[in-house]
Amino acid sequence: MKKLSFLVSLTNNDNDYQQEQAAAAEKAARRLGVDLQIVHASNDAVTQSQQLLHYIQGAAASRPDAIIFEPCGGTAFPQVARAAVAADIGWVVLNYDADYLRELRDSSQVPVFSISSDHEEVGKIQGKQFAALLPQGGSMLYIEGPANSTAAQRRTAGMNLTKPANIQVKTIRANWTEEGAHRAMSSWLRLRTSQQTIIDLVGAQDDSMAAGARKAFSEIAEGERERWMKIPFTGCDGLPKTGQSWVRGGMLAATVYIRPNTDLALEMLTEAIRTGARPQERKLIIPESIPSIDDLTTRVAQGSAQKRSFAARP
Repeated sequence: MKKLSFLVSLTNNDNDYQQEQAAAAEKAARRLGVDLQIVHASNDAVTQSQQLLHYIQGAAASRPDAIIFEPCGGTAFPQVARAAVAADIGWVVLNYDADYLRELRDSSQVPVFSISSDHEEVGKIQGKQFAALLPQGGSMLYIEGPANSTAAQRRTAGMNLTKPANIQVKTIRANWTEEGAHRAMSSWLRLRTSQQTIIDLVGAQDDSMAAGARKAFSEIAEGERERWMKIPFTGCDGLPKTGQSWVRGGMLAATVYIRPNTDLALEMLTEAIRTGARPQERKLIIPESIPSIDDLTTRVAQGSAQKRSFAARP
């Protein structure tokens, strides 16, 4: 039997989640006995489409059996997808709702499907975390992903469904990386209005962006720095070595665990090609609050009680 070959296209290699996506794919490839190549698009949709077309239009003997990719921008490249399927290359979209998949599935024999975190549920969990962290309400700064990202859009929509009305939200955007969030937050802090703004919490749609925001706050003048660094920060992704570790260490008050899905994509592709089974069109992965909402609520209540007890001492 021919050894299967897959291409994984990721948005960048600077983000902890994307790095974990690569590691999960490599581990699964070794377990499944398949060849794997991983490319990164440096957060550029044009670069990503060109990379994909390079492999699709190459010599037949060098083409992958399937492509797994996470879109950089606001499109999942429907024309590129059609070119891949026409060349008998399977097509898997990660973390994006591509509306053309059914059409491709109906007209092809190769596996075509998507796997995504439930981004609206991610946002709903964040909204509940904000409610637990600010039980009396307040004002928060929300760091969103790029405007053309459906993941960012759905996380924001979900957050607004569960966030209490007494929490006011100000937003800024970054590009899913620590460096991008640091740059965006540093620019915001230089605004005169930011110095007069009361912020009770910073929530980010990505752990690395939360880290970038904290770094920007740590670089401001000493008197102001202490005020900013005392407020809680939250993120998303919740990977064991980063987000979960940062919660345990107190750098983040909470995160949302979103498991990598490249390994699952490889497993589904390998089974589909080897057995001829038709994979489901869309698979959703359910996220998880870290800590749980109940635990977070309890921690905040205990912290408030300790503060009141300390303030009451003679």
